[in-house]
Amino acid sequence: MVSGPSLAEDAYVRSGSEQTAVKVLVVGHFAVGKTTLIGSLSEITPLSTEEHMTSFSEKVDDLKGVQGKTTTTVALDFGRLTLSERIVLYLFGSPGQQRFVSLWDDMARGALGALILVDPERLADSFEVMDLIETYGLDFAVAINQFDGTVEHTTEAVREALDLLPETPIVTIDARDKESSVNALITLVRYLQKRAALEHA
Repeated sequence: MVSGPSLAEDAYVRSGSEQTAVKVLVVGHFAVGKTTLIGSLSEITPLSTEEHMTSFSEKVDDLKGVQGKTTTTVALDFGRLTLSERIVLYLFGSPGQQRFVSLWDDMARGALGALILVDPERLADSFEVMDLIETYGLDFAVAINQFDGTVEHTTEAVREALDLLPETPIVTIDARDKESSVNALITLVRYLQKRAALEHA
């Protein structure tokens, strides 16, 4: 069941202000923290399509390392975050499972970039998502969802493990923490602005 409010016009852009709306994807493999991140920082009640996992999903989704997970996103998550008087982000979180990949065509349309969440204990699970982002030609930053009890890696170790370019931003976050999640999105937006400036130079 889709939960969340019906959104009036001012839920998207504040009345009387001139803002640039930026569509950003929040992506990552199954159970990496996408719904949690969007929920931690959205300034509106986030739209969520979390459903209880069924016996079918338990058979096809890899629960290694996330045995306590009981719900999964089946369509998308949506939230909004105003970064400044000029920039408001629309955040679209996608399901991480391969069987939902057909949703990506619509979600990627009009997106300027993506924040890829990775689990430091399941780095190899990120390659399919990264391949999709590159297929759609989106610039991206990587956020390591680091929280209590998980393996710690340096950003350079993650860069090497994921075969990232030197200029690709990497930040460490706790998706439950608003401040670190906002910092990750600011890092992404600055990178997108830099890339746009280079393309128009």
